[in-house]
Amino acid sequence: MDVYALAFEWTETNRHWLIEVPVRIAVYLGVALFVRYLLHRMIDRATGRRRKKRDEQAQAQAKPPIIRHLRDRVPKTASGPQVAERRLQRAKTIGSVLKSIVSIVLLTWVILAILSVVGVNIAPFIASAGVVGIAIGFGAQNLVRDFVTGVFMLLEDQYGVGDIVDLGEVIGEVQSVGLRITTLRDIDGTLWYVRNGEILRVGNMSQEYAVARIELPVALTADVAKAEQVALDATKAAIAEPPMAEKVLGEPEMLGVQELSPDLLTLRMTVKTRPNAQWSVQRKLRGEILRAYDENGIDLPYPRGRIHAVVGR
Repeated sequence: MDVYALAFEWTETNRHWLIEVPVRIAVYLGVALFVRYLLHRMIDRATGRRRKKRDEQAQAQAKPPIIRHLRDRVPKTASGPQVAERRLQRAKTIGSVLKSIVSIVLLTWVILAILSVVGVNIAPFIASAGVVGIAIGFGAQNLVRDFVTGVFMLLEDQYGVGDIVDLGEVIGEVQSVGLRITTLRDIDGTLWYVRNGEILRVGNMSQEYAVARIELPVALTADVAKAEQVALDATKAAIAEPPMAEKVLGEPEMLGVQELSPDLLTLRMTVKTRPNAQWSVQRKLRGEILRAYDENGIDLPYPRGRIHAVVGR
């Protein structure tokens, strides 16, 4: 009887380890892989990656479902492809975050389930995982801060591809927005890599509207009232014609004398423009106002004359 009992016990033990345990582990793995595939597919559909190609206008107007209910601050002056790229990149980055969360949660569940199947007490592992997580979080706090800041920037749409932004240390056009790094290209063509966690403030020059500020230096002996009126007339004439008319959103406003110094006084005028158009408007208006000052005898605080280039001497 003892021999038969031992044989039966040995058979049951082997059946448990060779059949039941592998089958349960395979089931857990299969369920995790299926759920991961299903959720990743749903995220892909929400980010618009599987959407069929449309024309540029339709792509610009359509928003991926994952950001459809989030605030969108796309500049009005942005072109169709630029708008589509901005929205797609934002949706793609948010989708990658969700995919990573899904994979980490499922991987953790599978590991704990397998340990439970093989008879290992998972309570110490859970406690150890908490301690290890705290240690990793403390050691990689800069990385975590970059990641969290990048997530909030994407959710709030503080800036996107094509925006002109001031991040404190650098000013330029946004080339890409990631969870850890934002890349900008400045006016000299230098590509800057800025960690999201190091961004303390963001000045976006491409949202809603901009203001072209024109500083006009005139001589102390000039007629201030006439100088102001001539500048306004020249500005109104310039913005009435295309392509300036498409860039300007309002009437120019002469603010008057902004600064007075021993050798000159400075007049300030502002014009409301479309986003990213303020700089071209400033350059155009400065030229038109200087020409009008010359025609109307408004003296500038600088000596008149020509600069002769001497070549070959």
